Amino acid sequence: MRLPPVIITHTEQALREVMRLTGPADSTLSRYFREHPKVGSRERGAVAEGVYAVLRNRLFYTNFAETGVGPMMRRLTLLGLADAVGTDSLGGLSEEEIEWLARFAKIDRTQLPARMRANLPPWLYDKLVEQYGESEAMELAEALNQPAPMDLRVNALKAKRDDVIAALAFAPIVSEPTPYAPLGLRVHKRPVLQNLPLFKDGLIEVQDEGSQLLSQIVGAKRGQMVADFCAGAGGKTLALGASMRNTGRLYAFDISEKRLAKLKPRLARSGLSNVHPVQIAHENDAKIKRLAGKLDRVLVDSPCSGLGTLRRNPDVKWRQSPESLDELTDKQYSILASASRLVKPGGRIVYATCSILEEENESVVSRFLAEHPAFFLVPAKQVLAEQKIELEMGDYLKMLPHRHHTDGFFGAVLERKIPEKTAPESIEQEETGSEAE
Repeated sequence: MRLPPVIITHTEQALREVMRLTGPADSTLSRYFREHPKVGSRERGAVAEGVYAVLRNRLFYTNFAETGVGPMMRRLTLLGLADAVGTDSLGGLSEEEIEWLARFAKIDRTQLPARMRANLPPWLYDKLVEQYGESEAMELAEALNQPAPMDLRVNALKAKRDDVIAALAFAPIVSEPTPYAPLGLRVHKRPVLQNLPLFKDGLIEVQDEGSQLLSQIVGAKRGQMVADFCAGAGGKTLALGASMRNTGRLYAFDISEKRLAKLKPRLARSGLSNVHPVQIAHENDAKIKRLAGKLDRVLVDSPCSGLGTLRRNPDVKWRQSPESLDELTDKQYSILASASRLVKPGGRIVYATCSILEEENESVVSRFLAEHPAFFLVPAKQVLAEQKIELEMGDYLKMLPHRHHTDGFFGAVLERKIPEKTAPESIEQEETGSEAE
């Protein structure tokens, strides 16, 4: 069934707004669809897929578009829609455009130059090659340029994974257990979940498997005091609360009232009553200082470049720059240093990002450990073993789409040392010395 010609018009108009890169692509598309309510759900899907195809393949498309005729934005639009829904599905094409898209379809993309095949900004491609080597950098880039599947987390307070698989199958939605996260499910098509009783009753939440594993390595337990320091809309907060079996006290800190507001309906569905959302002005807010040295576990899901989420947010690679990265790393260190004050002796803090770059990950952790000798690194392989998760890792949790089929995530577990008790002999010597003086 062909899509009406107006779909090309809507995709071109939406793409023009998205390509200004003034904000996240998903927000820009949502606004566009609100302003054009007559665009149906099937048509909205085609428009969104066409726009995202352009964002993923911008370098390649721009190069090939030079061979076409007409306005550049229309040419890019046609290439995106051809990849997303197929040329045969498009109505309103001229004979010349049909022939041009036929030539496009015959290109063997595996023979393209590496930089064009990677479809990354030059600065980012160079960083990945430096960090991973050219061969693996290309594998990573190609994985980042594929759409992500949908992962779900089963709410262990309300359901078991096998029961949810059966209930989804009745919907009918095919799902399978994720290979690493013990409560994860992977759905290969992207069904609408909002109307399912499973979703409305809080038995499932949408959460990438890598994000679920970050929540797991926090190791939050019953009765503990825990903080999600950059809670956002609360995906990891909900996972932590379930790990705590709805006991203890879990603080959800964030500077954004809007993001915390999105957490409230999710909390209501989840059945959690141990979560306390708290809006803060900054990482040194007095509300945080009152908890200094009292918490068992702290998760710092730090603001980052988001370059590990390009499967879902391909616009991010065009909105970031080396300059914005420099600003981020200083902020990341500051947030980690401030959050570490909450941790009591023997407690742990997990520094996490959804980035694939060492500057935001290992480098921040190394700087923190050098300047905070009261903390030491707990190897990720040890923490995963504690959680009974069979996943081969070294010192850090590093999830990558081409290796693990998740978004790109980084996690480091840092523990505050328990101060050594002063020996009685030493105390007596100090007292004797004081009297002698």
